[in-house]
Amino acid sequence: MFKTTKRYNDYSTYIKSIFSERIQKISLDTGFTCPNRDGTKGLGGCTYCNNNTFNPDYCEPEKSIPQQLEEGVSFFSTKYKTQQYLAYFQAYTNTYSDLDQLRKMYTEAVNYPGVIGLVIGTRPDCVNEEIISILEEIAKTKYVSLEFGVESPLNRTLELVNRCHTFEETVDAYELAKNRGIHLGAHMILGLPGETREEMLNHAVELSKLPINSLKLHQLQIVKHTLMAFQYKNTPEMFNLFKLDDYIDFITDFVGYLRPDIIIERFTSESPTDLLIAPKWGGLKNFEVVAKIEKRLEEKDTWQGKFYKSL
Repeated sequence: MFKTTKRYNDYSTYIKSIFSERIQKISLDTGFTCPNRDGTKGLGGCTYCNNNTFNPDYCEPEKSIPQQLEEGVSFFSTKYKTQQYLAYFQAYTNTYSDLDQLRKMYTEAVNYPGVIGLVIGTRPDCVNEEIISILEEIAKTKYVSLEFGVESPLNRTLELVNRCHTFEETVDAYELAKNRGIHLGAHMILGLPGETREEMLNHAVELSKLPINSLKLHQLQIVKHTLMAFQYKNTPEMFNLFKLDDYIDFITDFVGYLRPDIIIERFTSESPTDLLIAPKWGGLKNFEVVAKIEKRLEEKDTWQGKFYKSL
């Protein structure tokens, strides 16, 4: 267990505890899709999803993995002279392809100079024993992080946002991937339609039952060119979006119910201003929101896992 001076297990301290140099993630776009987009399970994808909210300019699927890495390294190396890289398979579902293609792409990435590992974002219904075995083999010599989009433990919510998988499938995916030398991450969106404060606090309880190492938390954001943007315009009563102070108050309660060893990689999401419809928090950057969260934790004299033992 690494030591942190914060009231929660922060990702920055964790990364520094296992790597000797600065680490930079380089996002990659493989051109993959998702089973709820291509008709296998559904069409249109998740109602909130617009991948342009996080893909950098050099991420173009027609470019090879080495070319995307070269451009990413070129971009970040001008800022920092000494650093190593994690190849971040980020856009859409990055285990949703045939085994030969996956093995080729992952191998190209980890063999690129300066790349010390992989971070792979995917859906819990898009892994199997063969895929996990490929990652387990890579993890013997490289750092491998596998991030599942959990989004919500409530099946009614998953159905509403067109995830086309159940929370039971999420549990199964983590069971399949645990104890394989792979760092397991989770994504959770807070504020999805129809969820109460009590239900969202219980999400921390359900997450803590999973064998996860790290967690990314995101407030729900309505972004352009999504079905949710259409819903927000035509049926705004569906939504109860967090105002900034309400989110800070909620998240400082939420972490109290989290298992104390889980690494919190992020508290908020920051969509590009030209795509963001709501909520707008005055243009605050992620680090500014985190500073407010840390201050509120001190004011409330609370910390990650404070209420965990009493559950």
